[in-house]
Amino acid sequence: MADPTVDDPPAPLGFRTLSRLGLLIAVAGALIQLLLGVYYLAMAHSPSPHELPVGIVGTAEQQAQLRDRLEANDDFVVEEYDDAAALTQAIERREAYGGVVFDGDSPTLHIASAASPAVANLFRNQFTAAYQDQVDQQVAALRDAGQPVPAEQVAALTAAPPVVDVVPLPEEDSAGSSLGFVIQALCLGGSIASLALGRLRSRTERSTLRGVGHAGLLVVYALASAGVALLAMRLFGVGDGADHLTLFGGLALISLAITASTAASVAVFGALGSLIGALYFTLGLIISGSSIAPEMLPPLGRTIGQLLPPGAGATVARDALYFPDASTSGPFVVLGAFAAIGLLVVLVVNASANRTRFPRLLGRGEADAEPSATASRGA
Repeated sequence: MADPTVDDPPAPLGFRTLSRLGLLIAVAGALIQLLLGVYYLAMAHSPSPHELPVGIVGTAEQQAQLRDRLEANDDFVVEEYDDAAALTQAIERREAYGGVVFDGDSPTLHIASAASPAVANLFRNQFTAAYQDQVDQQVAALRDAGQPVPAEQVAALTAAPPVVDVVPLPEEDSAGSSLGFVIQALCLGGSIASLALGRLRSRTERSTLRGVGHAGLLVVYALASAGVALLAMRLFGVGDGADHLTLFGGLALISLAITASTAASVAVFGALGSLIGALYFTLGLIISGSSIAPEMLPPLGRTIGQLLPPGAGATVARDALYFPDASTSGPFVVLGAFAAIGLLVVLVVNASANRTRFPRLLGRGEADAEPSATASRGA
């Protein structure tokens, strides 16, 4: 005889139902792929400068001539500096991506490949083209005036300007791609860890103690994640000259911002909340500035990217690696806000369960006490 307490297994789906579900999944997958493809191409298929800051040291005439060419189409924003030392200081503080210093009529190009190899090459090409236009105009003016132009003078004018790399990339990271890989690993690892920790804590009832334990695990994981990231970078010689304590703190805060915000989303929305971690990885990385300089992204993408943990984290990590004099207060505020709000939500969601759990337990105790009192009266 069948046991009435055992549920019957679900009936198998029919062929038509399976076909419809399969078709729906295929269409949804194709639509997601289309949206991601459009998004990625819109953000990064052809990076171009948008008000990229550079500097010039020279006479008013030299500055005006180059300013008109470089600021065309709002590609660059040209700032004037008194001397080469002031320009160098601005580059080290990441207030400028590069610049040019004129010593008489001889220019010297200053770049910072550690800020972005692509930007360094772009600025070099743009300046060389603008400078060659000026040279051609000077030579043509001399010829139109009937003045002879010695070959030595033409060669001096048309020679490529010398280049000074103020903040170069190390040989171990000559392409500058290591930062992007590190941020990618932190995003992916943090998202997986948040979901796994949330599943582990779900095996116990929500309470203040559980919230404190969950938050503590997130902090411990962030510290461990930063240590592992530093170890991996150390193995490949990346960041050998950096302030390791500052770099460790920055990496830990990046990890905590990602894991805490993802854990908070899971605590509020359940398993569906883990999608925020996937959004960091799929949508946030491309506009983070870790692989493409923020000023080379569309303005909207650049703004949103720097307000998310991957973007703020990329700025903090890059400055800790190569630009210790740069101000990173803004990115640290973003990371701190995501981390603090995430931890607070985890604590509040778990602690709020006590308010509903205590009356439930109290009511259960009263219900248990009532039969006992009835039995004692009957006795």
